[in-house]
Amino acid sequence: MTPDDVSGNASWPEGFAVLLADYERHLTAERDLSTHSVRAYIGDVQNLLEHLIRLGHDGLDGLDIRGLRSWLAKQQSLGKSRSTMARRATAARVFTSWAQRTGRISTDPGALLASPRAHKSLPGVLGQADTRAVLDAAAVAADDGSPVGLRDLAIMELLYATGIRVGELCSLDVDDIDQARRVIRVFGKGRKERSVPYGVPAGRVLERWLAEARPKLVREGSGPAVFLGARGGRIDQRTVRRMVHERVGAVDAPDLGPHGLRHTAATHLLEGGADLRSVQELLGHASLATTQVYTHVSSDRLRQAFQQAHPRA
Repeated sequence: MTPDDVSGNASWPEGFAVLLADYERHLTAERDLSTHSVRAYIGDVQNLLEHLIRLGHDGLDGLDIRGLRSWLAKQQSLGKSRSTMARRATAARVFTSWAQRTGRISTDPGALLASPRAHKSLPGVLGQADTRAVLDAAAVAADDGSPVGLRDLAIMELLYATGIRVGELCSLDVDDIDQARRVIRVFGKGRKERSVPYGVPAGRVLERWLAEARPKLVREGSGPAVFLGARGGRIDQRTVRRMVHERVGAVDAPDLGPHGLRHTAATHLLEGGADLRSVQELLGHASLATTQVYTHVSSDRLRQAFQQAHPRA
């Protein structure tokens, strides 16, 4: 249910409907978040406001730390995962901070709210041999002469070469590519701009796609998008995800999507000697702590190799 749906719901206080609409405008216009992120934040805040209504409140005056904790306790009783509860706690803190900053509440109860610790799981990655096999298989598939085949190979090579997010890849425009320097300009979360280099193999395929195959898919209204769908429009994320799963599934390798290729690129960079700060900048992580999970992946690989190969392991 969107803020527009809420405004037509008689059970909702009018003030809450206006509040939710104002908050959505803030997330969209001021924070420039993606549609997916806005939808997630609004859904969590709407759930919190519904909890306040059940407690008998028709405004934010009744929102305090006890109300926030009872809301999270309710989520736990409904069997929500720890990661979901951690996300909702974050959403509540962001919302109450905005509400205080804009004068809608006098104090910020979210500042006192601790997040349930989500279980950390190591990201799935491909080994270097598996990665080569996947890219080789994608190259064979591209030999059918179709523009879509070459496009898919260019996407696979670029995702692995740069570690960019699938949304960042789909948003690339032709002017974002500097073929001479082999660098792409990426707009990440919050429209933060960064430059990411790519290697020779990705450069060769990308040059072929832009020069030979992309013109065959261009239609009126295609615009400057680097990667196009079969009908000439900017390619969407679902198409890319489906294609990556198909290409990885074509060989005997663990099933991964585009985010798995991002994890794989980061892990291989660290295994090759890249420093953590450089990998952070390449991936566009706001916090170094986010990047540090890849050191655990690499440590596991090194430990496994040691146990298999060292005579005194």
